[in-house]
Amino acid sequence: MNDGDVTSVAQDRGRQFGPLGKALVIIPTYNEAENIKTIVGRVRKAVPEAHVLVADDNSPDGTGKLADELAAEDDQVQVLHRKGKEGLGAAYLAGFRWGIDHGYGVLIEMDADGSHQPEELPRLLTALKGADLVLGSRWVPGGRVVNWPRSREFISRGGSLYSRLALDLPLRDITGGYRAFRRETLEGLGLDEVASQGYCFQVDLARRAVKAGFHVVEVPITFVEREHGDSKMSRDILVEALWRVTAWGVGERVGKIAGRGSRQEQPQSPAPAPASPEQSHGNG
Repeated sequence: MNDGDVTSVAQDRGRQFGPLGKALVIIPTYNEAENIKTIVGRVRKAVPEAHVLVADDNSPDGTGKLADELAAEDDQVQVLHRKGKEGLGAAYLAGFRWGIDHGYGVLIEMDADGSHQPEELPRLLTALKGADLVLGSRWVPGGRVVNWPRSREFISRGGSLYSRLALDLPLRDITGGYRAFRRETLEGLGLDEVASQGYCFQVDLARRAVKAGFHVVEVPITFVEREHGDSKMSRDILVEALWRVTAWGVGERVGKIAGRGSRQEQPQSPAPAPASPEQSHGNG
């Protein structure tokens, strides 16, 4: 496999993409003291030119303090201290805004627990040279998961499949959180309107990108289950994803039906009268 192996979900081959600009890897944290030094070190080694922003939700285990120590030693590491635990989506949105305000051209989502391997980031960045958004995908050819129980894989695959069908999206891995955005893409997604969390946050951004006409590609990744700390997945996150995706899907279908009905009910406009010589001349 090489860095060019991608699955495209939007055919836009004639478009010219501009340079990427500086890259910022956003790593949200809550109680990741066991993982933060390792993951930041791996990112800095895998892509030395990239900067890292640790968005810490006031972790009681001291993750924020450890991140501050890393930032003191490396001027390419920054820390965004947040008041408390507000969820993954809120942390990423804060990180996106920070990165945009500081002039970064590429903003990357990455988990702190090592499940998203920094060593695969160069492949995502290579694909982004010809795309608006790149998704690290577990469910395209070449993608896989490691150390997952069958039940977890069933939930993840099922969530992506349900979202794909409900929202009519040509994506294989809609819930994954290893992603690289161009700055202009994020600016065009209406981030102020995003209020979802967890799995649903990722679905929301993906559907907004596709519906807005952005060029999205999926790159195969190997997802490795965390070795240290506790998973942030919860029943509430899954329930939120189910009802929000269902509501979006129903809303879009109702809107399409209503739109077709209003077009059918509109009376036929009478044929325009032939233009006078003066009008034809003026509109030439």
